[in-house]
Amino acid sequence: MTAEPAHEGGLEAQSLVDLAVQRLRGEILSGALAPGERLVEEQLTRRFGTSRAPLREALRLLGQQGLVEHLPRRGVRVAELSDRDVDELFSLRGVLEEFAVRTALGGPNPPDVTALRDAVEEMERAAEAGEALAQAAAHRAFHLALVGLAGHAHLLRVYEPVLLQMQLYMATNLRREARDRSPRDGALRHRRLFEAVLSGNPEQVIAVLHHHAPAPT
Repeated sequence: MTAEPAHEGGLEAQSLVDLAVQRLRGEILSGALAPGERLVEEQLTRRFGTSRAPLREALRLLGQQGLVEHLPRRGVRVAELSDRDVDELFSLRGVLEEFAVRTALGGPNPPDVTALRDAVEEMERAAEAGEALAQAAAHRAFHLALVGLAGHAHLLRVYEPVLLQMQLYMATNLRREARDRSPRDGALRHRRLFEAVLSGNPEQVIAVLHHHAPAPT
């Protein structure tokens, strides 16, 4: 069956925006699109088989997430992170995650850790299978689930773009990470963090977080 053409402002057009965001974000976070690489609308519309309107909206949303940069009279490019950017992102992630942990584990009722458990198990499976992209996706899901334990919608909205930009940094360092560390090391670190959450002790979780992923030097 032939798909109906997308209509501006309709459900089909919005679906095209979502698909373009997912595909571009995947290519950026996998390293297929390098930091600083120009994103040419004509090329992308041909590759994705879409019109300019949903593509431009997708680029706008990716700009809000910090993954692309819109340059006056120079178009759009994949974002580049300076050393200072990376240091600030690591420190900000630490502050937000610590706040989330204290909020989530500070009450009388333990939080639902189902999403956290699912993410760490998927990370372990992907590590064993050597599926780097699946492991990266599970890594993102784990940290979103960790912050999501706080049940704080505004915190999650602030946190997600920070995490995405950190994944942009990690995507540029995939080869070094592959050389220096086994994929199982990352899965093991997240298993330890998950077990700390199960303890229900926020101080124990925060202690593990401080050693979980120190900022690069």
